[in-house]
Amino acid sequence: MMGESTLLSYEIKKLELKHTWTIARGSSDLKQNVIVRLEKDGVIGYGEAAPNVRYGESPESTIAVIEEAIPLFEREDLWNFVELGFAIRELDPAQTAAKAALDIALMDWIAKSLGVPLYRYFGLNKIDVPITSFTIGIDEPKVISKKVQEAGRYPLLKVKLGMENDEEIISAIRAVTDKPLMVDANEGWKNKEEALEKIEWLASQGVEVIEQPLPASMLEETRWLRERTDIPILADESVKTAADIPSLATAFDGINIKLMKAGGLQEALRMVWLAKTLGMKVMFGCMIETSVAISAAASISPLADYADLDGNLLITNDPFTGVTVHEGKWMLNDSPGIGVVPRL
Repeated sequence: MMGESTLLSYEIKKLELKHTWTIARGSSDLKQNVIVRLEKDGVIGYGEAAPNVRYGESPESTIAVIEEAIPLFEREDLWNFVELGFAIRELDPAQTAAKAALDIALMDWIAKSLGVPLYRYFGLNKIDVPITSFTIGIDEPKVISKKVQEAGRYPLLKVKLGMENDEEIISAIRAVTDKPLMVDANEGWKNKEEALEKIEWLASQGVEVIEQPLPASMLEETRWLRERTDIPILADESVKTAADIPSLATAFDGINIKLMKAGGLQEALRMVWLAKTLGMKVMFGCMIETSVAISAAASISPLADYADLDGNLLITNDPFTGVTVHEGKWMLNDSPGIGVVPRL
C-alpha cells in the first residue's frame, strides 16, 4: 500500500534583530530566512535556510534550489535518508543553506516518524550539551556595555572583532565583566604580524579561543600564527564541508561547524568524525537563525567541545518554539524530532 504523497513547501520569514548586527564584513537589522515544511504520512518535518551573502546566497537563490529538490523528494523514499541526503548534496554546490534546510526537514521527519528526539536517535546524551556562548557584535563602547549587561544570564561571551577598535571593544567588556571570552575576527585581521600582536594582547584579557583571525586564503600565514600562540585557533570561513578539513589540520586547532555551511545535519556529522579523527576540536556555530536551525544544531551539540548557538536569541520575532536555554546550556526536550513547534 502506497503512503501519502510527499509535500515540500517553503516560506520566507523576515527576522528582526534585537540590535544592529555588525561583524567585520558589514551590518544589518533584518534577516530573511527560508523555512521548509516537509509533510508525508501525517508527519511534518521543519527545516531552515539562513542565506549568507559571504557565500553568494540569497533568499531567491535558496528558493531556486528548494524548488529543484521538490521532484527529488516526491520521487525518493524518505526512509532512504542517507541516499537522499547525498542526492541533496549534489544540488547547486554553492547553495549550502538551502541544502541544510532540506536535510534538517528530512531528519526531523525521520525522527518524528519514529517518535524519538533527534539527539536520542543519534545515540547522544543530552547531559553532554556544552555551554553556549552569547555573541556580542561590533558596536560603540557604550552599546557594547549595554549588550554585555543584557547577556547577564550567559556565562560565556563571544565577541566579534576585526575592526580598528578591537581593543576599545574588549576594554569596554572588561570594564563590566570578567567572564571568559571567545573572539571571532571574521577574517578581519589582514596580516599575520597584526594578528599575532592582537592575539597576544587578547590572551592577557582572558580570551580563551580565537576564531578565523585571518582571511580564508591565508592558510600558510595561519599556520605560522598557530605555531606562535597557545590559544586555540578555530577555522570558520575556511571550512564549509568535510572535504575542506584535511588541509586545515596543521593550521587550525579546530573547526566551527555550521549547519548552513555544511549543508545539513548529515554532513555536519561527517565533519565531526573527520575532525576528531584528525585530533581537532569541534565547535557548533550558527548564523542568525530561528529555533528550527538552532534546535537542530543543539540536538547534535553533545558531540562538540564548544557551542555558539545563539542565533535565535538575537531576534525579536522567532516564529517557532524549541529548545530552551538554562544557565547558558540548551536544554534538549524529549519531543520527537528536533523538538520545535510553530508559534500560534
